[in-house]
Amino acid sequence: MQELAPAEITSIAVKTGRQKTASQSLKKQFGFALPGANRSTGTAGARCVWFGHDQVMLLGPRPARIDGASMTDQSDAWAVIQLQGRHSRAVLARMVPIDLNADVFKRGHTARTLLGHVPASLTRTGEDRFDLMVFRSMAHTAITEITHAMSSISAQNPV
Repeated sequence: MQELAPAEITSIAVKTGRQKTASQSLKKQFGFALPGANRSTGTAGARCVWFGHDQVMLLGPRPARIDGASMTDQSDAWAVIQLQGRHSRAVLARMVPIDLNADVFKRGHTARTLLGHVPASLTRTGEDRFDLMVFRSMAHTAITEITHAMSSISAQNPV
């Protein structure tokens, strides 16, 4: 488990009927389009994560103006935690009410869910790697709950 520190976290709210324009603007700047529902686009250096109807979060460099969308800097509001390793799915399975099997929740899939009692965004970024976004004010609670789940899994799977 490690904290990720994207340069910026920007909320992009796409205006009604302007999805194509906003997607083209994003693609021109970063090389990827807006993600569909429950998906992410991009790579670790610049990733766009679905956050709800016509809303995404861009993690990475500060974007120039995105045509057809309103933007808000959210960098101070969110903490990003990466959980990786062969037992990462088992750890998360103790905490999230969604199916994380690789054939269902594939790389690039994302979901707004609960992480224990903490509202979170969960994105699969690799075979055994997940990025979690939680409100910064709840980061300590999230880390404590993840650490507890990791201890439980570790006790069941000694090295």
